[in-house]
Amino acid sequence: MDRLEGMRLFTRVVDRRSFTQAAHDLDLPRSTATQVIRQLEERLGVRLLQRTTRTVRPTLDGEAYYRRCLAILDDVEDAEGAFRGAAPKGVLRIEVQGTLARHFLTPGLPGFFARYPGIELAMSESERWVDVVREGVDCVLRFGVLPDSDLVARQVTLLERITVAAPAYLAQFGRPDTPGELARHRQVGLRSRTTGALRIFEFVSAGGDVIRVDDIPAPYSVTGTESFRDGVLLGLGLAQMPVFHVADDLAEGRLERVLADYRVPSMPVSVLYPRNRQLSPRVRLFIDWAVGQFAATSEGI
Repeated sequence: MDRLEGMRLFTRVVDRRSFTQAAHDLDLPRSTATQVIRQLEERLGVRLLQRTTRTVRPTLDGEAYYRRCLAILDDVEDAEGAFRGAAPKGVLRIEVQGTLARHFLTPGLPGFFARYPGIELAMSESERWVDVVREGVDCVLRFGVLPDSDLVARQVTLLERITVAAPAYLAQFGRPDTPGELARHRQVGLRSRTTGALRIFEFVSAGGDVIRVDDIPAPYSVTGTESFRDGVLLGLGLAQMPVFHVADDLAEGRLERVLADYRVPSMPVSVLYPRNRQLSPRVRLFIDWAVGQFAATSEGI
């Protein structure tokens, strides 16, 4: 068995958590599957799989090798498919902030799969900074200003933001009329998961300059966007949030817009992917589709 077929067998064993089922899927004797994996471990000089009486699981080395195998096998499939003129197929692994996924991507997935039935979408939701190469992720969608990295970043859209507060907060603390009054108020703080720093309130002046207000007390701060919204709804402070995230709350009176005369800078949404990797047809079409989803959904907000 050549190396590519050995990789396919190894990834199937990991996926199925079983030598027997993997061998059956690939129409191989179980003894052959066991021998191939043993030879693979000997050649690499590491143990790839942890075997028990009930299941098979990858070791840490096995998990790392599994991700590399998936990337290599996907590249081979893409290369051969391009020459055959075949429709894109295979697994597409993306990482998305959960709020973005729920509002902009998942509503359009039935149409995506109807158009690209050969693609399997494995989507993870988190707000952490992902090592796309080590973790085998094809691309990442992120909201906000991006830290410096070796990844290619393509801006997908700009999201409008506004300053909001709950009626209960305004009844207790009053309504600010200018950014200069915010030091006497309080905010629900949104902290960076990587640095721990609070996101600073920003406004755009009539002349186009950005006014930064960094002295607003934050008795309550979080790192998750859903907890952030919940804190604002509970009347714990002011916040600057994307319109899409609070549109229903505004319409139903759970939140109110404040400082409406002071525009908040829009925040970019970007897709990131490795600089040194040729984009596969799956990734290219997903990025183009995502751009269309954000454009169509934003028009309805």
